[in-house]
Amino acid sequence: MVQTDSISDLEFLAQTKFADCYQCGKCTAGCPRSAHMDKTPNQLIRLVQLGDIDTALKTNAIWQCVSCETCTTRCPKTVDCEGIIDALRQMSYERGMASKQQDAVVLFQKAFLDNVRRNGRMNEIQMIARYKIEGFAAIRRLGFLFNGAMLAPRMHMRNKLHIIGEKVRDRGVVRRIFARCMDGKA
Repeated sequence: MVQTDSISDLEFLAQTKFADCYQCGKCTAGCPRSAHMDKTPNQLIRLVQLGDIDTALKTNAIWQCVSCETCTTRCPKTVDCEGIIDALRQMSYERGMASKQQDAVVLFQKAFLDNVRRNGRMNEIQMIARYKIEGFAAIRRLGFLFNGAMLAPRMHMRNKLHIIGEKVRDRGVVRRIFARCMDGKA
């Protein structure tokens, strides 16, 4: 069941050697989301080590990860656990293996990255508007549009939500960073 093309793709995307993991469990012990995962971070790494990429790609755990990098920080062998999970997420999406429940997660990530690519930093209003419009078009639930809307006034009062966003001066630097990432040379 070992899929060598999938394993080499995963190692390339994650930029880490998952074979170095000796299953100490420190990644799982530090993970704030592990109690909500169907497979814990060390179990995901083990699936990858055994070559069972398809099972890893279908888990809910890769979508529960919040990319806090606690797992990676705690690893005594410097295995980039979060990088592996991120690569699994990307492969799952690209191969059409992500469940329909994950559409909102993917839409949010795209809206976030496009916003940063365009402005060089976060413009909350633009990002949320795009996320809500595209999310509604994909999910077709009216409640999706208004979910979290009551947070906006409180965030604005605390100066956490800026009505008019700023852009960085040299957006060319941001474009070059994104170009390097898309070329796989980062």
